[in-house]
Amino acid sequence: MRAKFPKFQRLLRLPRLAFLFLGAVYLAALGATFLAPYGYAEQHRRHPLTPPTGVHFFDAEGRFHLRPFVYHGEERCALRFFVRRDPGADPWPEEGIQQKPRWHLFQVDPPGVIFLLGTDELGRDQFSRLLFGARISLFSGLLAGVLAVALGTLLGAVAGFFGGWVDEVLMRLVELALALPWLYLLLTVRAFLPLHIEPTQSFILVVAVIALIGWATPARLGRGVALAVRRQDMVQAAEALGVRPAGILLRCVLPQTASVALTQLSLLIPQFILAEVTLSFLGLGVGEPVPSLGSMLAALQNYHVLTSAWWMGLPAIALGMVVLSYHRLANVLQERLSPPSA
Repeated sequence: MRAKFPKFQRLLRLPRLAFLFLGAVYLAALGATFLAPYGYAEQHRRHPLTPPTGVHFFDAEGRFHLRPFVYHGEERCALRFFVRRDPGADPWPEEGIQQKPRWHLFQVDPPGVIFLLGTDELGRDQFSRLLFGARISLFSGLLAGVLAVALGTLLGAVAGFFGGWVDEVLMRLVELALALPWLYLLLTVRAFLPLHIEPTQSFILVVAVIALIGWATPARLGRGVALAVRRQDMVQAAEALGVRPAGILLRCVLPQTASVALTQLSLLIPQFILAEVTLSFLGLGVGEPVPSLGSMLAALQNYHVLTSAWWMGLPAIALGMVVLSYHRLANVLQERLSPPSA
């Protein structure tokens, strides 16, 4: 049984650190409502651009406390875990944010506040916004990558398998898409679309725009695989037996593109994440107050923030680690799923 699935055995030996890191990041983004101590739009008006809060086990007299705490002035406020928070207890409740009680991983006793990654100019917790912003940026790149690879691989396989005018038309479209500067094309397409729409609609719109622009490279690679598979004996035997072309395409050609599609997916997802970040940085992505990694980094355009609030650049470090992890996985996939050289 093991000999029948050599590629899956190779997948099990992927670099564990990058794989576990990406898995943890996506799980944290999915669980942002539970992990974040505050709502993404909740403002603490007395704490604009506040540096990260220190969590202590030793008080000013040097005494050890089993329960961690933070200081609010000279008062110690204990850190508590698995807390059900009533939004009515907020000192400045934001309308429409957390209208019903929610469970949170941790909270501090009032009047204390905890900002693990500091706050922005409006006093919003950067750690909470990073979790919610990662949900937007990471999953937009993931969904756009899946759509682009699925569409491109399918069209490329159709072009390579059927040939003729179908191949000519699809490959000219691919060449046109590859010749155009995708970033400027992406900005142009998004700029012509409505700006003031609901966050969910904006998210779907951004995913669709990125996917429609990024399908060309998977299509070209899928075509190459289809051309190679078309000459194989099993395809010629299926044609001789009268199997319909659509059946041959689904059963013989498309399965052969799986390894190429998987590698392309690991390469395109970080590119599409950066594309969404770029759109949000320029104000063309999901609008405020819903956070994105790009909109969070947009605050660094303010010189005062850039020079005095170093913690505002932490989303860029998280973004860089995600991109590097994806590239590491892509390199290993290319090495282990590529056919052996003759």
